Amino acid sequence: MLAGALALAGCVSSTGTGGGSRTSAPPRATNIRPATPSGARDPRFLNIPGLEGVIGVTERELVRQFGQPRLEVWEGDARKLQFTGRACLLDVYLYPTSNSKAPVATYVDARRQSDGQDVDRAACVAALRQR
Repeated sequence: MLAGALALAGCVSSTGTGGGSRTSAPPRATNIRPATPSGARDPRFLNIPGLEGVIGVTERELVRQFGQPRLEVWEGDARKLQFTGRACLLDVYLYPTSNSKAPVATYVDARRQSDGQDVDRAACVAALRQR
């Protein structure tokens, strides 16, 4: 279900009048499905060098590091934030834990903007921090 919501969230329409067309930045999607608490649990945390300061932090800290996310998707009580830069696109997955009131980042994916190919996660984080 999350994959379908993400595919739909990536669709952007452009409007135009006459023979020309205008395109604008894609709107920021939010609240695909309302959050529904499922109780405390302890998800597995991705442990890769270079992701310090990303894994285990809250949305507030991620926004401080990377700016406002381009995309926010809720799936039950799990959340995905997408951050973009010239070099790459970073998807950060946040889940509630038994030790935190707010969801925390437990996993990240990174890919190139141009063709969607996977890239090194730590390199993408470093590139997004330098913008």
